[in-house]
Amino acid sequence: MIEKVVLVLSCGTDNPHRSTRGLHLATVAHKTGKEVNVFLLDEAVYLVKKGMINHLQAATGDIADDLLTYLQAHEVPLLACTPCAKARQISEDDLIEGARMATAMELIDLCCDDASVISL
Repeated sequence: MIEKVVLVLSCGTDNPHRSTRGLHLATVAHKTGKEVNVFLLDEAVYLVKKGMINHLQAATGDIADDLLTYLQAHEVPLLACTPCAKARQISEDDLIEGARMATAMELIDLCCDDASVISL
């Protein structure tokens, strides 16, 4: 049985429903005992920039900030694509606690490590 989940999000504040749903899936996976990593590409890097997701929520009522707070509290890795962040003028210092820059190679390694991959 696969016990690792890699969530790859490419949408952020530009699509609050999909991005919040992605954070919700990561939270549910963690609560069910899975080892979870969240990799943020493209616009999703804004989700881990300080102060960017206040008041962001899905149509279901799930609030992105609450879900992100849960993931941070449980030390779920929040990995922001380095070139995606730099292209948006986001530096390591701009990231929330528990988030860090990561490369495509790290994403590939996570995905090849007997993990189930969910992409939104």
